[in-house]
Amino acid sequence: MTRWTWAVAVVALGATACQKAQKPAASARAEIKKVGGSTVEFIPQEGQHPYCLLYTVSEKGIIRQLTMTRENRSLKCDAGKRIYNSSFRIPTEEGKVRAYIFFSDQRIQAGSVAQQLHDLRDKERVTAMDFRLPGSVTVEMLEFIPEEESEPVTGAMVGTTDLPTEEPETESEAGEEEPGVLLEPTDEGAQAAPAEPSTDESGTKTAAEAVH
Repeated sequence: MTRWTWAVAVVALGATACQKAQKPAASARAEIKKVGGSTVEFIPQEGQHPYCLLYTVSEKGIIRQLTMTRENRSLKCDAGKRIYNSSFRIPTEEGKVRAYIFFSDQRIQAGSVAQQLHDLRDKERVTAMDFRLPGSVTVEMLEFIPEEESEPVTGAMVGTTDLPTEEPETESEAGEEEPGVLLEPTDEGAQAAPAEPSTDESGTKTAAEAVH
């Protein structure tokens, strides 16, 4: 190999290595939109499975399930629309939180996911392979550091004024959404049944259960 061809080969290898180093990271399956100091919304991106579950895990190890239904299963999540059609206030005293969004091709039971997430709460990053779930499931993890609001609120869903007007898919889904609650894993591996949420004077629903 001549000196000239050797130089060309070195340049080509360098260009290939540079292209690999500049390869863009995989796009997120969802985005977190900050609408206040401690208030956020979660927006699914295009191409995701139609159903989802949303949890947060705080630095203190507190787990919250933010998408609640009477059947305690995943709900319909449309691309470009905020999950649960709501904003969420995250307690500032719990520090930085990781939000885990589970996208699935079928409705799955939330209690099983909560127990498995509790077992994996100390893991730096989890993927769908870490969970025993039916069907096709993907997981997106987003981080958020809540800051003080003008009016402190203890972990509740913010009321929404733009509820969908179309008919629900099934009768069981009509009006069944509840605000996020703290999760208390049990020895049997299922989530304890959530208590009825209380309502403060401003009409904001508050969570009623705690994790140990």
